[in-house]
Amino acid sequence: MSHLTQFRHATVGGSLDATLEQRNDGSLLVRSTEALGWYPDRLSDCLETYAEQSPTHVFVAQRRGGGDWEQISYAQMFERARSIGQALLDMGLSVDRPLAILSDNDLEHLSLKMGAMWAGIPTVSVSTAYSLISTDHGKLRHIAATTTPGAVYAADSRFAKAIAAAFTTDTRVILGSDVGVIEGAVAFGDLLETVAGPSLDAAHAATGPDTIVKFLFTSGSTKMPKAVVNTHRMLSANQQMIRQCLAFLTEEPPVILDWLPWSHTFGGNHNLGLVLYNGGTLYIDGGKPVPALVGETLRNLREISPTIYFNVPKGYEEIALAMDRDEVLRESVFRKLKMFMYAGAGLSQAIWDKLDAHGIATAGERVRMITSFGMTETSPAGLYKVDTEARSGHIGLPVPGVDVKLAPQGDKTELRFRGPNVMPGYWRDPLQTADAFDEEGFYCTGDAVRWVDAADHRKGLMFDGRIAEDFKLATGTFVSVGPLRAKVISMGEPCVQDVVVTGANRNEVGLLIFPREDQVRKLGASPANTSLVEVLQTSVVRDFFQQLADRLWADGTGSANRPAFLLVLADPPSIDKGEMTDKGSINQRAVLTCREALVTALYEQRETDLGQITPRKGLN
Repeated sequence: MSHLTQFRHATVGGSLDATLEQRNDGSLLVRSTEALGWYPDRLSDCLETYAEQSPTHVFVAQRRGGGDWEQISYAQMFERARSIGQALLDMGLSVDRPLAILSDNDLEHLSLKMGAMWAGIPTVSVSTAYSLISTDHGKLRHIAATTTPGAVYAADSRFAKAIAAAFTTDTRVILGSDVGVIEGAVAFGDLLETVAGPSLDAAHAATGPDTIVKFLFTSGSTKMPKAVVNTHRMLSANQQMIRQCLAFLTEEPPVILDWLPWSHTFGGNHNLGLVLYNGGTLYIDGGKPVPALVGETLRNLREISPTIYFNVPKGYEEIALAMDRDEVLRESVFRKLKMFMYAGAGLSQAIWDKLDAHGIATAGERVRMITSFGMTETSPAGLYKVDTEARSGHIGLPVPGVDVKLAPQGDKTELRFRGPNVMPGYWRDPLQTADAFDEEGFYCTGDAVRWVDAADHRKGLMFDGRIAEDFKLATGTFVSVGPLRAKVISMGEPCVQDVVVTGANRNEVGLLIFPREDQVRKLGASPANTSLVEVLQTSVVRDFFQQLADRLWADGTGSANRPAFLLVLADPPSIDKGEMTDKGSINQRAVLTCREALVTALYEQRETDLGQITPRKGLN
């Protein structure tokens, strides 16, 4: 093996091979060749086990006030959970009146989740965007109406307006600070003083595999968010599936530094669950993968050396660039690291290569980058790509214990799941639950896949876009949105944040581009007080997008993947209008609906003051 292909050793398994069963209806059934191992009936059993076996081992830590890390051991968290569980029972909380949590990841948030889980009370961790960014609180009101919380927790008075707008007057309020701002609010610290009693023991004894641990809401990329029921069985089974894929987790307790929000399945189920299931340590990262906050992540990574690291592609971009000039950061990141993992979008090959180069320069070997495919409804992991052949867009093979159906849907192949990690349904929504499953009980993802290599299934599957986003031109030509979108983002680095593809029932494909504001400002060397409209009109920025249009046209093979124009948008996507989810994902349908008049004008007018850019077609 050459120097450039040497990878740091990490024991893996689970999703390296699969059996294939061709069925009479044209579908293909795919299963891991590895059977699913034993897993506990309740995820809460892990907390009790590690509190007994390794009581002083740090479960979670958070930097407070910019200073030192405040740590909570497994034994301390177990005692917290019992006190909080009793306090929540005393408030009358139940599956019908769960606990809503509005705040970011913090020690109080996690303590409440552990206490509620021990007592058999579901939690509803809600994205802070619905409280602090949204102006109408529409999604927060929908969440509250769907789950009818008996109590709501927030860190401080910043959430007072959202609480007043979305929750009924009989909902108990728990605050981390600023308790006097809301009449009748209870201080979080008071919950820790509660003495656990027989009622808590009885409530815990009544929990089992089908007990609901949490309601986790989907991002609402096509409709209002749906409340996915998450049970102990789902979470425990999925963590065992992950452990078998990442077998090195059994060799030493994992250490992770993570910012990903617990209101979503990646951070709240996959990452947090991985730490709890394997007796590891979670360092809560107060940073975010944006220029204003990434400095805190870099500071933390200089101190904490993770054994596995999770982030979204933008986070990896910031870290890789920072490593160019920061030897301390490089040394700390690669000291103990067994794997990188990304999700949420395709990782550019340029950043991937840069991380490899840093690994070789620092440790003399590359650290493998892995990825997965999962959904809120599958808690989340259904597929894993763990070998050293991963590339952007790969999503791997089934994890142990999951049946995957590849179902033909016209020109596409839909991915479907069945297994103990799949939800029983959406809370209080039987119609949408029925629509989510096929006649064999497979959850229908709406996502399309294809084989990396049709002649070698061991290379796994690739993501092939959302079936519902695809459309036909007026000529009848089918347009596959996912691959075209990924291509535009890749070719448009670093200035393209996301793209919406237009052209349904029209003659040509067009593009609406949301730019990365920080990158186009940097490219245009524009002063901070310059409007984005003015930045986009600078010659250097316009030349960049003109060249992008030319390259896309020259690289296209037909009308379905050769955009006839692009328009760079100065107005960002709106979370209140549903154009963007709280995770930052773009809702193609919502953008096209909200900007229908603009799209119509783009097709009716050519080279107008709308600012569209058309390719110089003679160049190819």
